[in-house]
Amino acid sequence: MVTPRVKRARGIAVLIAVGSLLLAACTPPAPMLQPPAGSTIDDSVPEALQTFYDQDVTWEDCGGSFSCTSIEVPLDYADPTGDTIELAVKKHRAIEPDQRVSSLIINPGGPGGSGIEMVESVSSYFSADLLRRFDVVGFDPRGVGESTAVRCVDSATLDEMYSTDFDVEEDAGFDAYVESSREYGDACLEKTGPLLEHLDTISAARDLDVLRAVVGDETLNYFGFSYGTFLGATYADLFPSRVGRLVLDGAVDPSLSYQQVVEGQTTGFDRAYRAFVQDCQAGADCPLSGDVESGLDQTIALLDQLADEPMDSGDPDRPVRDTDLVNAIIISLYNAGSWSTLKSALAAAINSDDSGQLRFLSDYAMDRDEDGNYPDDAGAFQAIDCLDYPVELDRDAIRAEADRLEGVSDLFGPYLGYGEIGCATMPFQSTAVRQEIHAPTAAPIVVIGTTRDPATPYEWAESLAAQLDNGIFIGFDGDGHTAYGGGDCVGDAVDAFLLEGTLPQDGLSC
Repeated sequence: MVTPRVKRARGIAVLIAVGSLLLAACTPPAPMLQPPAGSTIDDSVPEALQTFYDQDVTWEDCGGSFSCTSIEVPLDYADPTGDTIELAVKKHRAIEPDQRVSSLIINPGGPGGSGIEMVESVSSYFSADLLRRFDVVGFDPRGVGESTAVRCVDSATLDEMYSTDFDVEEDAGFDAYVESSREYGDACLEKTGPLLEHLDTISAARDLDVLRAVVGDETLNYFGFSYGTFLGATYADLFPSRVGRLVLDGAVDPSLSYQQVVEGQTTGFDRAYRAFVQDCQAGADCPLSGDVESGLDQTIALLDQLADEPMDSGDPDRPVRDTDLVNAIIISLYNAGSWSTLKSALAAAINSDDSGQLRFLSDYAMDRDEDGNYPDDAGAFQAIDCLDYPVELDRDAIRAEADRLEGVSDLFGPYLGYGEIGCATMPFQSTAVRQEIHAPTAAPIVVIGTTRDPATPYEWAESLAAQLDNGIFIGFDGDGHTAYGGGDCVGDAVDAFLLEGTLPQDGLSC
């Protein structure tokens, strides 16, 4: 076991359901308008919501094959006559409109990922066959991007937050971290307003059904990645009769608690990094010598070195710290195509005391541009995520959980603990109940898992497919986060399902 290297949770770029979590409704939801998880909404649209479903929108040409619009949805589905918010929508029109199947609504995950940005790069994600016959529709979920969005603190404040360490193993450090996190949450409330209380996944799934109606589809055809699988499964739970062809790639198990999610990701990152080290050592010029265990020990030694003495990155104000190395590793594990970049960055740091490449990767992971700016909606991830996962501010329990994570992974465990503090100090606390999703009357739903997926472990996809009464599982033996586009086997099966309704063999192994 290595010496604990506990840093601020917000400094670590974990991109699905980990890190820090947030709120849920403070008052009980009204029946039929804001159902609890596990409840099915009747096929009919409540009268109070009909104007949202019937709204007319104007699609404007926004360059190339794209059209753009915005839709209006209730801020709070329990009070549909109250305030409203806007969702930005962008679609890539079917290349062969005479062969058009329908719309295919997409979500890239996050939570807090922009569907607008994803649809702008459709050719990088989806096959030519899908683009010919579907209008691919991306939207920024509530709280995100061009939609009515979360605002918290400015970029200078974020830089300060990310560079501040708290010795949370000492009571004074723990308390200081709590206070700093509380100040952050208060800033989010001040700048975001009432929206901060209504960013839960159930509300986002309600928005998704309004969008389905506005684009003119009787049933929802949907492709969700990572957190987008949680959103899609939640939709199927609420609106089973409106499920068309759903594909959930890199699946999240909706029944897991916050602690179980963090443990799963700690295991996933450890497994993925071991695969990287093995691949690195099989090639030339790997800076990690010996076997895989030796490579992990050398990485931990570099982390300890950077924790004690940050390395010059070329920017005197921003040396590379241990948390930057963790960020660089994590972001590189999302795509095996990035392994060569990580190998080069590690070699430069270990062999030449040059951490410029690690600085670049860490900034990329944190979405910080070369001018030092973070996205305006940088708080959306935490705001959405915390909403779905109840936590308690229990000092002893949080410390015990952090100690347990170190037993899961010597490398990642010391950096993924104490995230509960970020959620427990937000202005609103989650009352969600994490439970299985079965969607018993929904049409078949395709669920995909990748064996060495770092962020959404393979076991989660297996679990979700087993939970769904009509789940169809595809397993992909590979590296990186999500599987579609990683090989003809998965791509052919998914395309046949979306285009023709042909069900893959349950348990298909690719």
